Amino acid sequence: MNATKRAMLQVPGAEVYYEVRGDGPLMVIGQSGEGDARRTADLVDRLAEHYTMVTYDRRGLSRTRVDDPSVPVTPATHAEDVHHLLSALTDEPALMLGCSLGALYGLHLAAAHPGRLAALIAHDPATPGLLRDSDRAGIERRLGEIEAAYRADGWRAAVPLAAALTGLDPARIETEAGVITAPMTEERAANFGYYLANDIPQCRVDRLGAAEVRAAAAHTRIIPAAGKDSKNAWNHQCAVELAALLGRPVEEFPGGHNGNTSFPTGFAARVHELFTLTS
Repeated sequence: MNATKRAMLQVPGAEVYYEVRGDGPLMVIGQSGEGDARRTADLVDRLAEHYTMVTYDRRGLSRTRVDDPSVPVTPATHAEDVHHLLSALTDEPALMLGCSLGALYGLHLAAAHPGRLAALIAHDPATPGLLRDSDRAGIERRLGEIEAAYRADGWRAAVPLAAALTGLDPARIETEAGVITAPMTEERAANFGYYLANDIPQCRVDRLGAAEVRAAAAHTRIIPAAGKDSKNAWNHQCAVELAALLGRPVEEFPGGHNGNTSFPTGFAARVHELFTLTS
């Protein structure tokens, strides 16, 4: 297996750090929450047997460099960063695994740049614009409460609220054998801060809706997906609405909202199965 390539890419207004490893069709992972390029190392290990895996620090996290940190970063901007990254690496349509926020950015990318993605797995997508008005209002309120808790009392106060909204109980996370929970480092705490201060507020007001999804689906095979144990997550309802819009089933993955880190072997097998199926 090829060694990991680590590099920086200049994009408008920032430099994005990324890593590449493996062989085969190119796949990029759009991470959830505070996740950076190394969030899903166990999952990448397994997928790199079949794919050229690309992971990156999205704008505002870890090793990225931002020209003006005071400028809010919208989902559309995050999607453009992925577009520039993929364009630097391949001329062919790529595969994308988008988890939660990463799925939102993947849908924006597929709508804005037809043909850039061959297929997108949208796992527990963070897409409030796809919800019915009454459901969306409730989610917007709770996302606003998370942001307010962070601004008042810091990430330690806000993270439990965010976990509850995604159906997670940090004290009762089931995992595959041998999986070790990532420690809370200073870098990860800083990433949580950016996620809570920028990415949650920008997700809350995002209005990617049916028209954009239909435009994306005209050129990209979109696969709605959800964790087996994430039915209490607001994102699960987003997956259901996405599936109904596309006339496709919701594909089930092992674990809950963070199954990509807690069940890497089973999750990787499911990704490979879905990407090798014909459309």
